[in-house]
Amino acid sequence: MEIILLSGGSGKRLWPLSNNARSKQFLQLLEKPGGGMESMVQRVVRQILEANLSANITIATNASQSDIILNQLGQLIDMVTEPERRDTFPAIALAASYLALEKKCSPDETVVVMPCDPYTETGYFETIRYMARAVESGVAEMVLMGITPTYPSTKFGYVVPVAKPDAGTHEPVMVKRFTEKPSAEKAAELLEEGALWNGGIFAFKLGYMMRIVRKYLNHDSFAEIRSDYGKFPKISFDYEVAEKASSVAVIAYNGEWKDLGTWNSLTAELSSATIGNAKTGPDCNNVHAINELDIPMFVNGISDAVVAASPDGILVCGKEYSETIKSHVESFQTRPMFEERRWGTYRVLDYKQLPDGVCSLTKVINIESGRNTSYQRHLHCSETIMVTDGEGIMVHDGEFMRIGRGDAVTIRNGELHGFRALTSLTYVEVQIGELSEDDVERIDFDWNSILA
Repeated sequence: MEIILLSGGSGKRLWPLSNNARSKQFLQLLEKPGGGMESMVQRVVRQILEANLSANITIATNASQSDIILNQLGQLIDMVTEPERRDTFPAIALAASYLALEKKCSPDETVVVMPCDPYTETGYFETIRYMARAVESGVAEMVLMGITPTYPSTKFGYVVPVAKPDAGTHEPVMVKRFTEKPSAEKAAELLEEGALWNGGIFAFKLGYMMRIVRKYLNHDSFAEIRSDYGKFPKISFDYEVAEKASSVAVIAYNGEWKDLGTWNSLTAELSSATIGNAKTGPDCNNVHAINELDIPMFVNGISDAVVAASPDGILVCGKEYSETIKSHVESFQTRPMFEERRWGTYRVLDYKQLPDGVCSLTKVINIESGRNTSYQRHLHCSETIMVTDGEGIMVHDGEFMRIGRGDAVTIRNGELHGFRALTSLTYVEVQIGELSEDDVERIDFDWNSILA
């Protein structure tokens, strides 16, 4: 079995912790077995491996998430990045093309597509196993998972089967039709009809998907398909494939399944009322305090609220109003003040545009032991770095030097530079000039050549 995890989205539903660079699935707020914290995507990958579903996991994502995925999942997964953001159909088509043309998987290989961030339990993954078996036995060309509804929701799409399925037997039932997010009245009628929530989990054979891909791009290599990615229609997989398919079955799942997409739903699953440098007083009731800042946070005398602080901002909100946060904070500054990269993390301390138009940006950068930044240069800004902790190697225009606590180096416009951490390496970086995320030229560099 090949599993494709869909990791898209960027936004501020969990602001100030989530932003355009760090989507909700990457927030490490969930307690993992044995202690420590994990993100939603780390939890799902762990559950897939523990269920022995497959070790062949490919994550379909956009380029802006590639560093944080590598940082959190490392070698556990393969990754396919979209050249541009489109929708779930082109993303799945690209990932399927990677499996067929790059990994050389057989057309008869069973593929399961699923979101990377559901909060669920063992039965969910067991249902996926039955979906794969149904595809392999030829029950239908595509098999979906239908979530047994707990109330007549207007937020989910529905799958209407020809007969009411029994979640306890895992028997597939053919699909009569799909209904997108209905009114409350219509949702109640759908429940009477035995309809299930569409959980966004699909199983099919790779050859089935590749026949659909070739309607749009009939290339012989994955590189060619990726270069013509914009020729795929910008449409959801449900609309383009599932709802047009002539042979679709559904298997019901009746168990825990949640979207932790708001502070209200997320805090209900947190193991502690406080995370980070935060404390609540004795007169709080149903309050969660999450603090990513170094300065302490104390909360008291309020009820049914979430208080969260990060370099991006501070939130104080009643939990019942948390679903509306995104619409209120969209107008705030868009530059992320904290990011996870493949080599570690950085946090912005200060950003200013000076009276003469020149900008200054101050960051604290942490590179994890054994990792390195790219070898790069900027044409329109200079940098000064001061090492505050750890040891590493700096390459500066081809020359390398060991650096450690107290060392300071200035890098002028156009000078090549890169850093490798020998231990966990922390330094403060001040950039001055015409600052732009596009002002970077990366050069191939063999770090092993200087470590030999």
